[in-house]
Amino acid sequence: MSDQKTDNGKSDDRGIVTVSTGGREFLLLGTAHVSRESVDAVEAVIASAAVDHVVIEIDHQRYQSVSRKRDWSQLNIFEILKKRQAFLLLSNLVLSSFQRRMGAGTGVVPGAEMLAAVRAAEEQGIGYTFGDRPVTATLKRAWARTGFWGKNKLLAAMIAAAFSRETVSEEDLARLREQNELENMLAELADYLPGVKAVLIDERDLYLAKSIFDAPGERVLAVVGAGHVPGIARTLEQLERGEITVDRDALEIIPPPGPVRRAMPYVIPAVVATLILWGFFRGGLEGGLQSLWRWILVNGTLSAIGSLAALAHPLTILAAFLAAPVTSMNPTVGVGFVTGLVEAFLRKPRVIDFESLNDDIVTVRGFYRNRLTHILLVFLLSSIGSSIGTFVALPLLFP
Repeated sequence: MSDQKTDNGKSDDRGIVTVSTGGREFLLLGTAHVSRESVDAVEAVIASAAVDHVVIEIDHQRYQSVSRKRDWSQLNIFEILKKRQAFLLLSNLVLSSFQRRMGAGTGVVPGAEMLAAVRAAEEQGIGYTFGDRPVTATLKRAWARTGFWGKNKLLAAMIAAAFSRETVSEEDLARLREQNELENMLAELADYLPGVKAVLIDERDLYLAKSIFDAPGERVLAVVGAGHVPGIARTLEQLERGEITVDRDALEIIPPPGPVRRAMPYVIPAVVATLILWGFFRGGLEGGLQSLWRWILVNGTLSAIGSLAALAHPLTILAAFLAAPVTSMNPTVGVGFVTGLVEAFLRKPRVIDFESLNDDIVTVRGFYRNRLTHILLVFLLSSIGSSIGTFVALPLLFP
């Protein structure tokens, strides 16, 4: 295990960092989420550490997901699209896919050490708490806290993760649990996506630390990802000294978009409409129609190419071409909504698609073969194509 230290305490030979505050002891056990070594360590520590309570880095929703094979049969893809939850669902599936592929190299399913903590606590008759923030709140806050270019980076990272064939070994995981390696990785994440790092790491450090601090008992064990240990240790000390307060409810609130972000969906259509009208004013009917045709051709074609890349039905590709120039001018509906609905109507998910979803998301072929994830790919890639088309077409509209 890792050899992390804090000013308050130091790690023992089991990799536990102990933080003593106000007559209480908090034992922080850093783990890797797809590591057999972490599973064994969790079981051994809970059996021998004589703790009063265990706090586990998981939320109720994710616990239900990892503790039993998730039943997707009640999922209504039409409702998902209508409620604009397609990207959130796709994000969850990509994350699950990436973790399962990582676990393939070690033979451990994602979250196994958290399940081991629950089982071990129950066997020892020790109370336990799920201490993490709901994963949906984390994903939504990460998206809300990320700017335009950050969102593009995040999309690129998601696509790369979905198509990656990377696996890890126990040796890789052991190296990643080392403090220097963790600090380097977190520093890289902070440079690449500062908003995402703040939500995924910093905010959850606060949330988890508050859950641990509020847990009953004088000796509390926390089973958390190794990357959270330093931040949690610092926060526990600050909470004890009264230097900070942590409101977990506030950390679950999705921040509303700022004025610039609220205005952008209206500004771009206004600019496009102005340039097309300017084309009519400067070039007459011929000039205006030329600008309008360029807008339709570029935006529609790139959205159609995105649909084609997703291997959409030919009618869906046609729908992308026709809808993209219109939906790009309408802030209330995106082309992905249209193409997703058309694809879902033409290729309705079958029972087998729901039954095999957990296995299909592990491979690229599975993402394309499964009709449910295929619809989400059509939604995503047609939307990306239309977004690119908007920015490619804009300079072509100038007379």
